[in-house]
Amino acid sequence: MCGIVGLFLKKDAMRPQLGDMLTDMLITMTDRGPDSAGIAIYGEAVPGAVKITVQSDTPDASFAGLADALSDALGAQVAVRTISTHAIVTVPAEQSARATAVMEARGLRVMGSGETMEIYKEVGLPRDVADRFGLRDMGGSHGIGHTRMATESAVTTLGAHPFSTADDQCLVHNGSLSNHNRMRRVLERKGVRTRSENDTEVGAAYISWRVAEGASLGEALEGTLKDLDGFFTFVAGTRDGFGVVRDPIACKPAVMAETDEYVAFASEYRAFADLPGIEAARVWEPEPATVYFWER
Repeated sequence: MCGIVGLFLKKDAMRPQLGDMLTDMLITMTDRGPDSAGIAIYGEAVPGAVKITVQSDTPDASFAGLADALSDALGAQVAVRTISTHAIVTVPAEQSARATAVMEARGLRVMGSGETMEIYKEVGLPRDVADRFGLRDMGGSHGIGHTRMATESAVTTLGAHPFSTADDQCLVHNGSLSNHNRMRRVLERKGVRTRSENDTEVGAAYISWRVAEGASLGEALEGTLKDLDGFFTFVAGTRDGFGVVRDPIACKPAVMAETDEYVAFASEYRAFADLPGIEAARVWEPEPATVYFWER
């Protein structure tokens, strides 16, 4: 099962509405996966800085004094913005790796990092997760979301989607990969790290590796058709846009809509019902083994 949504805004005037529209789309997909939910939002960049999203089951204790501890460890100014079980930690870009190591040593779970990307995900229904983090009030240029029915790993925060394995890159997935353990070992030998047992994180890591090796997002998505076995629909986000690819059989449902104002993706058409101008949109089912992507 699982439900995927994605929204790419062509008009800057719509940016304040991104969180609200994406949240409605995700809630509509609730019955495709009630175990956990998450959204990656691409918002405003902080010049010269990286935003690191971290999570803790005991946020009051874990986030208390975190800004001062990191500032002392890094010898640089650090900002911490706490939202429920998550915190957005903004650090100088050159200190990102060091900050990540310090926070992991303190027992914090890193959800993702990037100049513009923030990730919010937790166990629970999409509506509850959205309310917990105030997702409706978040603006941005684009975002992707996922509501999960766990079939291959435990129902945990770390196992929820989206998965991020490189700065400003993330992935959501509907389906199942049959060779993810072999691919995980291949990626480990190449120095690519994963944090969970979820097969989707392997897909995210594969795309991040290909991009780091010089491939475009489109080329990396095309590579999944050759190197990853199973049935899947991937939606990948980057700082500049998002891409979609389905496996050659394309047995997982998917639909797209495009207007002059946005491009939308969902597992089912009903997620589009309340989007502005949807009645005049071009609507189609993505072709099997075909890459679609939109970038600024």
